[in-house]
Amino acid sequence: MLNRYANGILQGLPANRLLAIDAFRGLTIVAMILVNNPGSWRYVYDPLLHAQWHGWTPTDLIFPFFVFIVGLSIKIAIDRQLEAGHARAPIIKHAFIRMAKLVALGWFLALFFYNFRDPSFSWVDERLLSMRIPGVLQRLGVVYFFTVLIVLHWRTTGRIVWALLLSFSYWAMLAFVPYSDAAGNQYQGLYDHGNNLASWLDQWVLGAAHVYDKKASPFVMDPEGILSTLPAIAGCLTGVLAGQFLMNDKIPLIKRILGLLSVGLVSVLLAEVWNGLLPINKALWTPSFVLLSSGFACLTLGLCLWLIDHKGIKAWTAPFVVFGANAIAFYMFAAIVARVLLMLSVGDTSLKGWLYNQVFQPLFGNYNGSLAFALCFLALSYVVMHWMYKRGWFWKV
Repeated sequence: MLNRYANGILQGLPANRLLAIDAFRGLTIVAMILVNNPGSWRYVYDPLLHAQWHGWTPTDLIFPFFVFIVGLSIKIAIDRQLEAGHARAPIIKHAFIRMAKLVALGWFLALFFYNFRDPSFSWVDERLLSMRIPGVLQRLGVVYFFTVLIVLHWRTTGRIVWALLLSFSYWAMLAFVPYSDAAGNQYQGLYDHGNNLASWLDQWVLGAAHVYDKKASPFVMDPEGILSTLPAIAGCLTGVLAGQFLMNDKIPLIKRILGLLSVGLVSVLLAEVWNGLLPINKALWTPSFVLLSSGFACLTLGLCLWLIDHKGIKAWTAPFVVFGANAIAFYMFAAIVARVLLMLSVGDTSLKGWLYNQVFQPLFGNYNGSLAFALCFLALSYVVMHWMYKRGWFWKV
């Protein structure tokens, strides 16, 4: 029955579609939704949390994986558009519109909340006037647009140079550009929480009310802030370069797989060595973190290719294809439902709190109950995404 179900999903894919990329995308968005929706943030296993500051956990790799996949997709899409005779100007216009849509969706999620249990809650004051300006979708949109510009105007060598230039110029700014706080204290070359050039710039440009961590000191900070977008574009370009290598049919498949695995392993090892000089830090998106996450992305993509295209083991990919085919719709659906669960009340608590405290925690305990809630959230989301998939409803921005 499971094979029949999987075949029903996979047989509908175009013959020239790279299933490994679809599976990789689906795995990544599933992991993102899983870690974003525990039953209780008080009870989450450590690998499902971000590192507190320096260092990394598996959860820290999820967003850069998505950025890497955007790079893969850009390479494939632009190649097809140019081969079809499309001019650069319409491609750039489409990329700009897509960026604007992603930014708008991110801002919608930032505003979509109302605390019905608090009679003194002011949506204007606590949401609109203090709206977080950066965010996950906002960063994806900006990174996508600038990566498209680079891919359209530079070939392989230029793309490599841009990736290196963005990474090392960001590091140089963090290390050597001085800055000062409101009291006039001078700082330079710090990578501390709330005390680094990226945080200083976010507070100066965006304002203390419009970032993720408003309590950081002496400067607020945002993990999707302005300056750290530069190395994020570099991470997207590593996806473009991996896509170039992956799409090179002149190289036998097994050599492409071994190439990705080798590059991935070397990158991870170099990042860990570099960590001694430049900390691996997801919130700052340090170049060492770009190298680490891109290395793991190459390893994951290479493993998917080995299982799917070399060994022919494909049935397991079916649910991830369903999720990945509607990744933005899945992300928006999950984010909206998560907020609704917090907004709806049962007694003096939220519906989410009631479900965890009355159903999941009594059945499975604190940590397993929190994880079970996230898994059930995923299962219900799959029902909706599968329903959309079977009807051919794909939401593209």
